[in-house]
Amino acid sequence: MSTSRILSPLDRLLDSAQNALSTVAGRPRAERANPGESTPEVVLDEAERRHAAGLMRINHVGEVCAQALYIGQAAVARDPATREQLLAAAQEETDHLAWCADRLRELDSRPSLLNPLWYAGSYAIGALAGLRGDGWNLGFVVETERQVEAHLQEHLQTLPEADGRSRAILRTMKDDEARHAEHAEAAGAKILPQPIPRVMALASKLMKSVAYRV
Repeated sequence: MSTSRILSPLDRLLDSAQNALSTVAGRPRAERANPGESTPEVVLDEAERRHAAGLMRINHVGEVCAQALYIGQAAVARDPATREQLLAAAQEETDHLAWCADRLRELDSRPSLLNPLWYAGSYAIGALAGLRGDGWNLGFVVETERQVEAHLQEHLQTLPEADGRSRAILRTMKDDEARHAEHAEAAGAKILPQPIPRVMALASKLMKSVAYRV
């Protein structure tokens, strides 16, 4: 996506549509090497493979949602610096998306069948958050990343012990999410009032329950 010129509302709409297609129906390409590439693959038993695949499908959905959220926020951001920060975070989330997709293929599994729904809902939430102003925009980044960081830590604890490739991917993702939150805080993020964080957590719990299987 282009960030070198000022985009008109129509440009932003087309940019968002292109991102949606590439995220949901395409095969996003990472700019960074997959962190799991240097970790030897091991043979997991069937139950371990299914569990690892379920967790990585959740993480893939999380990255679909992150893409949509940031692109929706960027589409209505008022400050060019805020928009650039959101798009930079979205690019790193593209790396995460590609890595999770790679790992799902290695585990002989697939992404969630509901990815178009996850994307559409997250884009709408991102755009609505952005319309409240850039401070609230960045506040959503902080809360989203903190919640994602927590569920990545949970997955690191529950992955099959032998699945080093998935662990390497999730560790790098966790570090990136923490950095995104720190940058948003430094840029002036507002603290979201309750019940917004609680509702976000409940929605995330529902997504994880569904995406593990579908």
